[in-house]
Amino acid sequence: MNAETRVAERSGLFVTFEGGEGAGKSTQIRRLADQLRRRGHDVLMTREPGGSPGAEAVRHVLLSGAAEEFGVRMEAILFAAARNDHVEEVIRPALESGAIVLCDRFIDSSRVYQGVTGNLEPDFIEALQRAAIDGVVPDCTLILDLPAEVGLKRARKRGAENAPDRFEREEIETHEKRREAYLEIAEAEPGRCHVVNAERAEDEIADEIFTIIEPLIRELALRQTRNAESVG
Repeated sequence: MNAETRVAERSGLFVTFEGGEGAGKSTQIRRLADQLRRRGHDVLMTREPGGSPGAEAVRHVLLSGAAEEFGVRMEAILFAAARNDHVEEVIRPALESGAIVLCDRFIDSSRVYQGVTGNLEPDFIEALQRAAIDGVVPDCTLILDLPAEVGLKRARKRGAENAPDRFEREEIETHEKRREAYLEIAEAEPGRCHVVNAERAEDEIADEIFTIIEPLIRELALRQTRNAESVG
């Protein structure tokens, strides 16, 4: 699934955030959303699994571990079903309206979590993704990268108030393998993916993210102007 499969002239902008546990995705999504809204942009924040009523119901099943007994293949199918509902009910309509969509996890999480560390065949995962997203590929993916040990410490600190989900409970070797898988995806798709060092201060990370996103925002404004002129 490469850049050429994106919807060429969509009205909005689709940005996904990826990375291991404790990488700070939610924090950086909120910061970017706030910055874009201050500049007058229509922004939708969403997440996976979840993001739509149907997908949120599946999220509870997946993160609680209730689906584990059915095997990783069934789990991957459930993720894909949740993603399809999310895309069709939330993401696609928002993009068609011209919004900037910021999503916490998307297709690369399935490639990494169910594909690489779930030991599912790449062809099976890619077939599921094609069916689930039906052409709605991110314009930009930000991979927040940090050592697995650092991320897990952050996640467990956060989990002092909230019980860790099934993915946070896994062994550190599994988390480090996922980190490597994300970096391999970024290397294979440099036009879409940007690796951001997530060990730094929040402000530094936020500044780098905005530097990456800003040219895409300018392109979006030009595209929307052209679309408006063509309609007029």
